[in-house]
Amino acid sequence: MNREPANRESVDRETSDQELLSRTALGVFRLNGQFLTVSEQLAGPAGLTASWWQVLGAVLREPLPVSGIARVMGITRQSVQRVADLLVGKGLAEYVPNPAHRRAKLLRPTDEGRAAVRRIDPGHADLAARLAAELGEERFAETVRVLERLSAAMETLAEPQDAPSGGNRRI
Repeated sequence: MNREPANRESVDRETSDQELLSRTALGVFRLNGQFLTVSEQLAGPAGLTASWWQVLGAVLREPLPVSGIARVMGITRQSVQRVADLLVGKGLAEYVPNPAHRRAKLLRPTDEGRAAVRRIDPGHADLAARLAAELGEERFAETVRVLERLSAAMETLAEPQDAPSGGNRRI
């Protein structure tokens, strides 16, 4: 069903909303690329890749199943499984029994995995300090809050909802 805007203001708003969404997406894609580049640079000297660091980082506080890591990181279970298996093969992580689920084992870092992540800490701290100096403490904190709000909003929109009767839903 084709929705016709009620007036010119609605057309301008829809165009503006679409433009804002496009600019947001392009900005996030660019930022993702920038973070991946700097993450590879930080992780490399510690013998890790950005994706290995990402998965190890997800289980530093507590062991998690692969599906839990994927959910927290916003990536596919299959890609986490591939990285987790590589980490286990390299001796950087291990699978341990999951008391809540017999088949879905938990992933946890080994001492060697924790040591590798600790080797990244000085460069990570330096980058954080430089970024805080560039943005300012308040703007840095606000950036985090805005990104967290945007992620939560996108998660809400991705949740299945009942389609209205008589037409297609548009997000």
